[in-house]
Amino acid sequence: MKLSAGALAPDFKLESTDGPVSLSGLRGSRVVLYFYPKDDTPGCTREACSFRDSMSRLQGHGATILGVSKDSIESHERFREKYGLPFALASDPENVVAKTYGAFGTKMMYGKEVTGTIRSTFLIDPNGHIEHVWSPVKVDGHVDQILAALDETGSSASGRKPAK
Repeated sequence: MKLSAGALAPDFKLESTDGPVSLSGLRGSRVVLYFYPKDDTPGCTREACSFRDSMSRLQGHGATILGVSKDSIESHERFREKYGLPFALASDPENVVAKTYGAFGTKMMYGKEVTGTIRSTFLIDPNGHIEHVWSPVKVDGHVDQILAALDETGSSASGRKPAK
């Protein structure tokens, strides 16, 4: 199932490095929900570190970052500690949430068709509606795309002007 802008983001409840997390529990803030294949791999590390390096700008827009992969909480904890990641990572061991969001399925990897996590990001407004979808994501420049979308939709989604 592919989700698109304007749709109500499906609720979920997962274990995370900060304890249980649900989308409904994050209502009232904008959420950058990103799905990634595996902790501590080159592309996933670059992506996570890009979010880390842009945290103050993202938080200036009232955004909460939540990364999701099938890795265990223990793996997530090691990944967070190794790279100083200041946001929660949630474990979706059976890819249930990833499948619900269309972030798991057939993709091309090194010229071969494989089944797995499709690197995807969903910008969700404070009321739980999807504002933007990026799928599949190209890591380089992705956080800039999110920041541009936050700038673009900031005043209408949050009722205030976006931080510069």
